[in-house]
Amino acid sequence: MAAFVALPSLADFPRVVEVVVEIPRGSRNKYEWDEAAGVFRLDRVLSSAVFYNFDYGFITDTRAGDGDHTDALLLIDEPTFPGCRVWARPIGGLEMRDEMGFDFKVLCVAVADPHQAHVEQLEQVRPHRLVEIEHFFVTYKLLEDKRVDVVGWRQRDQALEVLVADRETYAGERAGPAS
Repeated sequence: MAAFVALPSLADFPRVVEVVVEIPRGSRNKYEWDEAAGVFRLDRVLSSAVFYNFDYGFITDTRAGDGDHTDALLLIDEPTFPGCRVWARPIGGLEMRDEMGFDFKVLCVAVADPHQAHVEQLEQVRPHRLVEIEHFFVTYKLLEDKRVDVVGWRQRDQALEVLVADRETYAGERAGPAS
């Protein structure tokens, strides 16, 4: 008889988050969730000869400083699809600066991917994989004449702090103005 395994839930936040995939690994199309319309839209096709080497999306019920949901990079062996919701475990983050200022991308592994089950910390990701991700962000906007500064990788604890702060911002936004 198989043992019962509890599925993740929103109550497990921030140790487990729900990622909504906007862009599957291998794509040059940059899709974005249009929150107001409730649809995914093609934002643009990347003009550089690069592609997303990870699934990219956002973490539900968060609000980052740029007004969007908190960005998520999802390490998973097979690409998913726009709109796919994935329970994921944050393991670190990539701090960047762009035209909007501070930009933090939480690096996650899919809970349902047995090949990533051992990954709990940033140090458990192949170092070259992290360099590939940095290289993507340095180069993907070059031909659009936009600059992105990669500040560096941050540990899991800092990613969890960002998530908690971004969840509080979202909750405050949903609560509306104080009376």
